[in-house]
Amino acid sequence: MAIPPTPTVLVTGAGGRTGQIVYKKLKERPDQFVARGLVRTEESKGKIGRADDVYVGDIRDAGTIVPAIQGTDFLIILTSAVPKVKPGFDPTKGGRPEYYYEEGAYPEQVDWLGQKNQIDAAKAAGVKQIVLVGSMGGTDSNHFLNSVGNGNILVWKRKAEQYLADSGIPYTIIRAGHLLDKEGGIRELIVGKDDEILQTPTRTIAREDVAEVGIQALLFEESKYKAFDLASKSEDAGPPTKDFKALFASVTTKF
Repeated sequence: MAIPPTPTVLVTGAGGRTGQIVYKKLKERPDQFVARGLVRTEESKGKIGRADDVYVGDIRDAGTIVPAIQGTDFLIILTSAVPKVKPGFDPTKGGRPEYYYEEGAYPEQVDWLGQKNQIDAAKAAGVKQIVLVGSMGGTDSNHFLNSVGNGNILVWKRKAEQYLADSGIPYTIIRAGHLLDKEGGIRELIVGKDDEILQTPTRTIAREDVAEVGIQALLFEESKYKAFDLASKSEDAGPPTKDFKALFASVTTKF
């Protein structure tokens, strides 16, 4: 019997903090995956080593992402609009900073149209599954994240999630809690639906854990056609999650 080829996985937003972790984890598993990354600039490509498997393209310009997605089996979407602090903010004086999005880089353009472009390109290329990493809070139109820079970011993320769910491509939508730059693999993970987790004290999750769940979703049929909120208990509050098949099987929500 012929050994099936190792599947190729494209990570978009590979220059971001979570994207870098996903790309690195994939590279560490050459027996399971062939890794590819998509970044927006040559500067971002430099951040992750300038490898030949990192492509430069702009998700807002559909044609530029086609070369990266051709021949890939799986797509993990980690692109997101990023607000910037308005100039003149002095943290020593207290108060909250004001934010803005750069022209052309609003959530509507990045989190909606940019993700739509990726989903369309993936469908055309015959991608077998898309993992989309988003945020909790999308059920509340008054969530404070929507007011940041007047960007309505969770509204546009939700629209892209719905587009993916309606696309016919097998999907896994992960709505992560507040992301922490902490070690992964040492906490019990919690899945939920409809932002119920936001009413509990356990609303955070390590970026490394989000990255791992995104990769594990490619390995189990139980992850397909599902959407869920993701957070973790505090350290020592429960056994670290190791059985991802069971974690995905416990999810019953399609959106």
